[in-house]
Amino acid sequence: MVHIPNAVKEKARAIRLVVFDVDGVLTDGTLTYSASGEEVKHFNVKDGVGIKLLNVFDIDTAIISAKDSAPLQKRAADLGISQFFPGTKDKWAVLSGLMDDLLIDPSEVCYVGDDVIDLKVMTRVGLSVSPADGFWMVRDRADLITEAAGGKGVAREVADIILGSRMPLEEAYIKAMLPEFEEKKS
Repeated sequence: MVHIPNAVKEKARAIRLVVFDVDGVLTDGTLTYSASGEEVKHFNVKDGVGIKLLNVFDIDTAIISAKDSAPLQKRAADLGISQFFPGTKDKWAVLSGLMDDLLIDPSEVCYVGDDVIDLKVMTRVGLSVSPADGFWMVRDRADLITEAAGGKGVAREVADIILGSRMPLEEAYIKAMLPEFEEKKS
C-alpha cells in the first residue's frame, strides 16, 4: 500500500459506512453475456474478505448500483450485505435515506465510485474514492485514488485503508484467520 496522506487517514478513521458502486468498482466494468443472454459478472474474491472485515469491525457496508442483475444479487447475499440498493437512479436520495436510518452523518460515509453518476454522492461524503481506472472527472474529485483498477481489489484496498487508520492491519487480519470468519451471517 502506498503512502496515505494524513488528511485521508483522518477521514478514514471517522468512517462508519462504506458504500460501493458495482460496475467499474467491484467489477472491471466489462459486460459479458452468455449464449442465452444471461449477464455474467466477475468479482474479485479478495474484495469479499475486505468487505467482511469491515463488517467484523462494525463498519457497515452497502451497495448502491444503477444496475441490477442476478449475479449482483448473489454476490451481495454471499457477502451478507443487507444494505443493497440495485437499480438506483438517484444514488444520493437512496444514501440520504440510509444515513437517516443508520443515524450516520455524511462525514462518516466513504463512497467508492468510478463514473459521473457517482459524483453527486462523492462530493457530499466524508471520504470519496475512485479506482485507478475511474473516469478522469471522478479521479480529479476523489479524496483518494486506489492503486487497484476496478474489479481488481478496490474494495480490499479501501478496507485496508480504513482499518489501517485505526489499528495495525495484522491485528485486523487475525479475525480473517478464524474459522467463523467464513460463516454466512443471516
